[in-house]
Amino acid sequence: MTVRIAAYVPDLMDRSKVAAAAAAAGGGIVFVASAAGLVEADAELVVVDLSRPGVLDALRALPAQVQSIGFGSHVDADLLAAARDAGCGTVLPRSQFFARLPTLLAPR
Repeated sequence: MTVRIAAYVPDLMDRSKVAAAAAAAGGGIVFVASAAGLVEADAELVVVDLSRPGVLDALRALPAQVQSIGFGSHVDADLLAAARDAGCGTVLPRSQFFARLPTLLAPR
């Protein structure tokens, strides 16, 4: 069964913000327990905290049609660039990600 959004966001404060924005955008979010869970989730869109282990491998393994949004520290430019290189469609510093979250999760 395809879900609209799968997210790997282990931090509880961040997760609550993502859950609230997803609910406002019409729901349909599943939180996975590991980066590998993103690939197994069969989602249209994945949201990922780039600071977590295994995330870059999971991004590389996603099917081409799956949209992806990753966020990380603005001071970790190498990680943000590596996420882009791994195929992450939208890569943002944390502050921009959370400021734009409702728009990012809105159905397209």
